[in-house]
Amino acid sequence: MSQTTKSPRKVAAVAYQFAVDTLPEHSSRFSPQKYTQAQLFVCLVLKTFFNVDYRGIVEILNDSTELCKDFGLKIVPHFTTLHKASKRLLRHKNVKDLLEKTCKTEMNNSKIVELAAVDGSGLQSGHISSYFLKRRANGKKPRKKSKLTKYPKIGIVVDTHNHMILSVIAERGPGSDSGHFERILRRLPEDIKVRRLLADAGYDSESNHVHANETLGIETIIPPIIGRKTDNLPKTKYRRKMKENFDYEHYGQRWQVETVFSMIKRNLTDTLMSKSFQPQAREISLLAITHNLMVVLFVKKLFYRAEIYNSTLGL
Repeated sequence: MSQTTKSPRKVAAVAYQFAVDTLPEHSSRFSPQKYTQAQLFVCLVLKTFFNVDYRGIVEILNDSTELCKDFGLKIVPHFTTLHKASKRLLRHKNVKDLLEKTCKTEMNNSKIVELAAVDGSGLQSGHISSYFLKRRANGKKPRKKSKLTKYPKIGIVVDTHNHMILSVIAERGPGSDSGHFERILRRLPEDIKVRRLLADAGYDSESNHVHANETLGIETIIPPIIGRKTDNLPKTKYRRKMKENFDYEHYGQRWQVETVFSMIKRNLTDTLMSKSFQPQAREISLLAITHNLMVVLFVKKLFYRAEIYNSTLGL
């Protein structure tokens, strides 16, 4: 079971080191350059770590001088600055690069993931309680587009060995997880090779098998149980192979992706603050990156690499 840190100072220090290594110092040579992109990124990570809104993290930073010193922040940015920075810093390419760098650190720069798992999970949006909606319905079906019938979803590919998130995607539910299978695999780090991929029956589709095996060279292990129950073998190549000789030994590790969902929801949050889809997608990307940072803190060699660490942190 992977461990995660509860120290905001350690999270800030390591997030800053990764951001310095990954992001340009400034977005443009014409920008005011009051803050580096790495400093703004750390503010966003801490916003997710503390589970507060933009105004909330500004107030926390104003009250936390030592925390700001850990990533060289002399002036706390306005909350609108952080909101604008999130649109720029959390683009697909930056998210992909940051996830790749954190994963490689945990993997000791190895480029092979022997066993990964993919799955999706629903999140909440807003703060109306399920109890209130149930009482308001008064025994009837809930109204359409309510919190219970429309919600944000997070899809992730996880290294089952260390609980690091390799790829993340945001969606709107309800809907089949199978729909994001190809898109989430396209977001895997280009420099990391996944040998086997585990998925539950929600991903059971011959087209998913073909895409993973023949396009990406990833062996898939998915239970072939979608459709009408029958004793006949499936007619398609990969689903027939699953039915004839299913790899139960490796499939037993699929629950590791459920563990990662549990870690995210327990350590960070299961409720997004944004109401529209694009801001929700950025929040979901931050959840994945922050989770990886909290896990990677336990890689000892990183502590020696990060110049921001010093004896005052007690390492």
